[in-house]
Amino acid sequence: MTDKTPARPPLAGTPSLLRAINDRAALELLLTNGPLSRTQLGTLTGLSKPTASQLLTRLESAGLVRAVGTTAGGPGPNAQLYQVDPAAGYVAGLDVTPSRIRVAVADITGTTLAEQLVPTKGWPAAETLERTAAAVAATVREAGLADGSLREIVIGVPGALDPVTGKLGYASHLPGWHSPRLLAELAAALGAPVTIENDVNLAAIAEQSFGAAQGCEDFVLLWAAEGIGAAIVIAGRLHRGFTGGAGEVGYMPVPGAPVVHRLRRKNSGGFQELAGAPAVLALAREHGLVAATAEAAIELALRTPGAGDTFLDILAERLAVGLAVIVSVVDPELVVISGDVPTAGGDRLRGLVQDALAGLSIPRPEVRSSTVPGSPVLHGALQRALATAREAVFSTH
Repeated sequence: MTDKTPARPPLAGTPSLLRAINDRAALELLLTNGPLSRTQLGTLTGLSKPTASQLLTRLESAGLVRAVGTTAGGPGPNAQLYQVDPAAGYVAGLDVTPSRIRVAVADITGTTLAEQLVPTKGWPAAETLERTAAAVAATVREAGLADGSLREIVIGVPGALDPVTGKLGYASHLPGWHSPRLLAELAAALGAPVTIENDVNLAAIAEQSFGAAQGCEDFVLLWAAEGIGAAIVIAGRLHRGFTGGAGEVGYMPVPGAPVVHRLRRKNSGGFQELAGAPAVLALAREHGLVAATAEAAIELALRTPGAGDTFLDILAERLAVGLAVIVSVVDPELVVISGDVPTAGGDRLRGLVQDALAGLSIPRPEVRSSTVPGSPVLHGALQRALATAREAVFSTH
């Protein structure tokens, strides 16, 4: 008779559990510091040389590490070097806006293999998911990978997925992304697990991973572009809120802006009306600064003494008004400003926001500019996908 008693998990301190702990620690060290030799890995993990050798043999057999050359120039014989095998897994990240989709594919080490920018203007809503899947498939092929190679996909959108209902909220400007079976349909179309995350939350993940918020566990990221949004990190973790809408501060009533009613229908709010890109353009025109985009208006202001200075002072005050409301509630250690508007304003605008915030709020967190290159949302999507994929890949060998 077959024994149907379920297998018990390993007990604390058992050899299999200790091996799993050591293997995971070694993989993380190789990701951070690799390539490493057996001796170097033993030193960093505190393992003996024989144990480190057994560990590397085990990981190499599992297809998780590979030899990549030898040390040179030191005393004694050259030592074999090892690194995490990039082919152990692949992920994709997407940055979705109403006008375009950015797609990137990376290997398990975090190296980006391919990236594409796909305009979406004119896409029929009924074909959005199909065309998105085609864009991902094209990027996978550009990376030199076979269809079905992805282990995890994370999509950043200017909205929030309600964890209770599964519906995408705060995103009426994203036609084609509101199917009640959105995640299931995307996973089926893309051939891998899919997670949808608020775009500003992903930007915060990127800043915390390798940007302006490294080492900081309590911070707010303010995103100012066509729309206004925020991400709130408390004790090192994103605060998403009960319905996933934490940080949708564009809808927040603020002094100096008209009170907006029927927010869902108008898809706007006080802070958006005060400091979103359309408001920045209108403010620029009031000061004789005519430009096609908010970023261009700010760049023009930076090189226009007098009117440009006044414009920048008022813009900084508007951003600080919204920030003052947020920091008065959250009291963060740090504020990171990101998006097209702060990027265009550079350190000049950052300093003006810092000074204006100090005059409006008792908490006075440091204000830093984003230091993540390219698209912070895309970088954050890849980081989130990599964390999930590594957990799966590194825990199943």
